[in-house]
Amino acid sequence: MAQEDPGHCSPVDALGGLGPLARQLNQVHNRLWHERVHQDVTGPQFTVLSLLDAHGDMDQGTLGALARLDKSTAAPLLERLRGRGLLDITRDAGDRRRKVVSITEEGRRLAIRLAPAVVTVSEQMLAPFSPEERAQFLSLLRRAVSES
Repeated sequence: MAQEDPGHCSPVDALGGLGPLARQLNQVHNRLWHERVHQDVTGPQFTVLSLLDAHGDMDQGTLGALARLDKSTAAPLLERLRGRGLLDITRDAGDRRRKVVSITEEGRRLAIRLAPAVVTVSEQMLAPFSPEERAQFLSLLRRAVSES
């Protein structure tokens, strides 16, 4: 798709680009997630629970950064998980402006129970690739998102 002069691209040229492919990839992932993982837990919610399970309690800003959530997304997402009893949010005793997030035992059990299905979704999506291609594809995706 690389063009010498991007000013001479047509809308049809743009259809083979990253945006439409990323949207299609996301649609496939969402469908498989809904079918195989859980209908009540989103990918970002699972990410938050898994990060808390792996790293322990952390402040809301750090958690949002690790999960790659913007502030407008993080607060309502955490509140929904808190409302379901999957995590707790408390004020930091040393800095009352800071909120500390911790996973509950119920949240931990849910993350552990769903982890195999999450891996299955990834495996299913990567099935067309050889092990080397999988590693390269994931490496390239990580690089693309880390530099944007």
